[in-house]
Amino acid sequence: MSNFKVKDHYFNKAKSENYLARSIYKLEEIDEKYKVLAPGMQVVDFGYHPGSWIQYTSRIIGDEGRVVGIDVREVNKKLSGIKNVRVFQKDIFDISDLSQLGVEGQFDVVLSDMAPNTTGIKSLDQDRSLNLVESVFGLLPKFLRPGGDFVMKVFDSQHARNFLKEQQKQFKEFHYSRPKSTRTISKEFFVIGKNFKA
Repeated sequence: MSNFKVKDHYFNKAKSENYLARSIYKLEEIDEKYKVLAPGMQVVDFGYHPGSWIQYTSRIIGDEGRVVGIDVREVNKKLSGIKNVRVFQKDIFDISDLSQLGVEGQFDVVLSDMAPNTTGIKSLDQDRSLNLVESVFGLLPKFLRPGGDFVMKVFDSQHARNFLKEQQKQFKEFHYSRPKSTRTISKEFFVIGKNFKA
């Protein structure tokens, strides 16, 4: 099966099911396997654009839950009408207090499908990706409640794996996943941290 076949299948599936991007299926597969999301949860999605993870999350957490999306890009208006969704045009690293997001208390789940701006220079892109991963881990004590779960995209490199190995002890369970809908040429995988020790 060529890359384009895979792309076609998930791209078309997303289109036909009215999702904003094919990445929905990565989160869906992770959630089905690791049971990250549940009704009534308060969830934050870092770098949510265009918003397919928010669409999926909003459906799973239901009316009692809330999902907050944060991205430096302009707010995607398609998400604004969803009752349990709030989206902000902000830099996650500029948020000093969670009340800026209209929430009380920390989140049950932190999702991050963020990627750095890539240059095509492998070593530079790997460094940028690792910096982003390290920075997001640095935010967890502020955003994620004790016992909460975490899903994050990582670009594979030896440095990234070494760093993640050091972070494992922050969670009761720590998993690596490469969902089926990931393009074969992609260097990405996902980290799932369950039960944050804070």
